[in-house]
Amino acid sequence: MNPDSETIRSAAADAVAAPLDLLLTDAAIGALRRVNPGGSGLRLAAALAGRPWLVAGRGRQLVGELARIAVGASQVQPSRRDRRFADPGWAGNPLLRRAMQVYLAAAGTAEGMVADAGLDWADSERVGFGVTNLIDALAPSNNPLLNPAALKAAIDTGGGSILAGLRHFVADMAAAPRVPSMVEPDAFEVGVDLAVTPGSVILRTPVFELIQYRPATAAVRQVPLLIVPPTINKFYVMDLAPGRSLAEYLTGSGLQVFMISWRNPDARHAAWDFDTYGQAVLDAMDAAARITGSEQTALMGACSGGVIAAMVAAHLAHTGQQDRLAAFTLMVTVLDEARAGLAGAVMDERTAQLAAAASRARGYLDGRSLAEVFAWLRPNDLIWNYWVNNYLLGRKPPPFDILFWNADTTRMAAGLHRDFLQLGVTNALARPGGVTMLGSPVDLALIDRDSYMVAGITDHICPWQSCYRSTQLLAGRNRFVLSTSGHVAAMANPPGNDKARYQVAKDCPEDPQEWLRRAETCHGSWWPDYAGWLAEHCGEEKAAPAEPGGGGLVPICDAPGTYVYDH
Repeated sequence: MNPDSETIRSAAADAVAAPLDLLLTDAAIGALRRVNPGGSGLRLAAALAGRPWLVAGRGRQLVGELARIAVGASQVQPSRRDRRFADPGWAGNPLLRRAMQVYLAAAGTAEGMVADAGLDWADSERVGFGVTNLIDALAPSNNPLLNPAALKAAIDTGGGSILAGLRHFVADMAAAPRVPSMVEPDAFEVGVDLAVTPGSVILRTPVFELIQYRPATAAVRQVPLLIVPPTINKFYVMDLAPGRSLAEYLTGSGLQVFMISWRNPDARHAAWDFDTYGQAVLDAMDAAARITGSEQTALMGACSGGVIAAMVAAHLAHTGQQDRLAAFTLMVTVLDEARAGLAGAVMDERTAQLAAAASRARGYLDGRSLAEVFAWLRPNDLIWNYWVNNYLLGRKPPPFDILFWNADTTRMAAGLHRDFLQLGVTNALARPGGVTMLGSPVDLALIDRDSYMVAGITDHICPWQSCYRSTQLLAGRNRFVLSTSGHVAAMANPPGNDKARYQVAKDCPEDPQEWLRRAETCHGSWWPDYAGWLAEHCGEEKAAPAEPGGGGLVPICDAPGTYVYDH
């Protein structure tokens, strides 16, 4: 079946997401620079001054709507998906209903003004981001004197919710990242209820630990799978709570799974760069091959780990070693960053240099700053939602494993930060030889292996259209899967969710919208589809090994290892 029109509209709207290089820039030099429109704001004012009839028209419409609101005749209503105004008090109380309608009408007018201005793409992106953040911040649902749920909580608790909210606010603002807590710090414990898939660390280097997961089936595929997780946050996004762990699922599907756990770098590791991490991937591939006796490895990379994995695959192709790869997987990874949403509008060489200088002075990029920037990309969901819950209602945030992982921040070495920024500014991966890996010019067109690519239709970090463009960069047969999820939920997408969907097509035309029109919607998780694809590419079955290690490598400690606990 073809995707419905609502899905297509959602997909198109997500094209203005902010990819990785923008996160890395703002985390180094501050996200407030994006809220300030600068010259784009001046050009907006000039454009509107040159179109007075449009401004007057919008003004008359707003005045008319405000008059209808005043007499109770307005039909302005929030979207059914807008959870901010779900409380019955917004519709039932005349004063609150009018406050909500005034806000919605004014917000629509402001957004319409920006659309009417006829700005070029870059200015429109800059101004639109600032206007959207201002509109979200001014929502009456964020006001403790207007939010009906907050008023009710204060009455029901005799003011206890107000005191609890103040305590939560003071605790959150005392240390970075200074945003409302999305999960309690003791909601989960790594190694106890997260990252508990059985396995052993069988290699430790100054850069990473390599985990070999214990087979869960009597027979396993001959070719191992090596997972290269993001270099931001910890590896266990791939090994969340039992039943939600991709590592657990793949081992249960008869695959030999190896996982890199990156070290959390500090100032001593400032020089670590693309080559450092690329060599680490090769070292992990060597270890997996020694242990399993396989001459090939299936390589999977996610987000920033996917960028590094792609560069390593190109290095292997350039040096005549592509036979070491059995298959290649990219998860929520952008290789071609042309017009990749807001980043393409605000990123330039000078900005990247400022960000790189900031991390170079410290020796690393602080992960807490990155978490703050990440939250402000989706302020309604990740800021104001928790503002209301934690401060206005005085409640603790509910436990959620993905948000706990997101709060378990890591640092990024200054050298790697610099390399990622430069890659984003120059869009070097889209050009043969635009960047090197371990001395090899990177040409993605040389990667002639079957590839499986996953993207999220509501991903606000790696827009799915940008992820899709990788199908045009890599040779070989590509299978592109679009999950009805966001950036992390697209990966953490276990079977059992009745609402889960994914889309897939038989071929990959150049235009992502054409692909979307051809795609069929499949119910459920894409994990079984991926496990089946891996089974086709990972050789015949053999008896599962009785003990971890081999080829001279022996277990060092149990999974999840030691690097995952570094803070």
